[in-house]
Amino acid sequence: MRLHALRWWRQARLRARGACTGADALVFPAGPGAIASASPAAGAVLIAAVLGLSACTTIHPPVQAPIHAPIHPPAQAPAGPPGTSAEDRSSTPTEWPAIAGADGRVLGRGARVLVYLPAPGDRLDAIAERFLGSADEGWQIAEANDIGRVQAGQALAVPLRPANPLGVRADALQLVPILCYHRVGGANSRMSVGVSAFEQQMAWLVDNGYRVIRLADLGEFIAGRKPLPRRSVVLTFDDGYASFHRYAYPVLQKYGLPATVFVYTDFVGARDALTWKQLAELQRSGLVDIQSHARSHRNLVDAPAGETAERYLAYLDGELRGSREQIERRLPSSSVRHLAYPFGDADARVAERARMQGYELGATVVPGGNAFYAAPMMLRRTMIFGHLDLEAFKARLQFEQPLTRP
Repeated sequence: MRLHALRWWRQARLRARGACTGADALVFPAGPGAIASASPAAGAVLIAAVLGLSACTTIHPPVQAPIHAPIHPPAQAPAGPPGTSAEDRSSTPTEWPAIAGADGRVLGRGARVLVYLPAPGDRLDAIAERFLGSADEGWQIAEANDIGRVQAGQALAVPLRPANPLGVRADALQLVPILCYHRVGGANSRMSVGVSAFEQQMAWLVDNGYRVIRLADLGEFIAGRKPLPRRSVVLTFDDGYASFHRYAYPVLQKYGLPATVFVYTDFVGARDALTWKQLAELQRSGLVDIQSHARSHRNLVDAPAGETAERYLAYLDGELRGSREQIERRLPSSSVRHLAYPFGDADARVAERARMQGYELGATVVPGGNAFYAAPMMLRRTMIFGHLDLEAFKARLQFEQPLTRP
């Protein structure tokens, strides 16, 4: 037990290095003695929770709005003992009713961290739903405790606020890769990935701890409003080929993976393209987001020889606004705020014009991952070609950048 506690103590001290803004006081409803009696490991985990998650290790981005919404207690929180005032209740630890899969006990809590003792059968997703308001946030508990699953009797630190919203660690910087596909299925070619190869890639992501997120989530991460799992990845598909609906979409459904399809609207309904009816079906699924690839797929950077600056800007506005408005008109539930530049090509003038037309994220095909400081209108994307084997696919998943001392 002593060696186990010492290991946790050392890990917690490493987490807690850096400037402090004030430690977070933990409150123990049953008294601190409950920690020691709960389980041999609980005291060591509490040390890690206090030092690692409460001792000011959060790096706040330079934004005015809160970086993470506060924890939401139940809609009808307990009123407290008879005769207690609202002020008295505000200093009393909030009670969260147990739910299926999260039947354990709260050992202590503060503004930043809660210490929880799981019961047999508890699950990460249920614990996250109980304390963080969403089953999707179970990864935060897993990463905070360096675990893959819950063990009954092993206390957990539940971060009520993200400990590292920008993905900056002492040894590495978090990156989020965006993968760019074109065709799936059909004849093997550079721009067409075989169906079996595509499914193998998706299965590998799921089996190896990657979390496929939506492009909008990456936007929230860059804005400093949302932390992301360490191994996050975004899936995108350009142009709007019919093969997406026929081959890629069933695989995404099988594994529950979200994706963004960038369509250029002049192509919709063509012989080899998705139809508006298919796009509406994909949008309704909740898995697929339909966004803009401009109107005609003409390179937006190249101004025709002899064209005046005024006519060129009018052309840019027509390509960008026309595509967005048509998608939103044909798919009323859509909100088009993301753009994949045709040929992945953009410059400062094109990016600024897109921003003026209401786009919030712009994607290039410059390979690499995106850190928290990435330019929202010049996001990196990595092309996935048909000739790549699984090892080459893995090599393109750049999810961290090692940091070295100067």
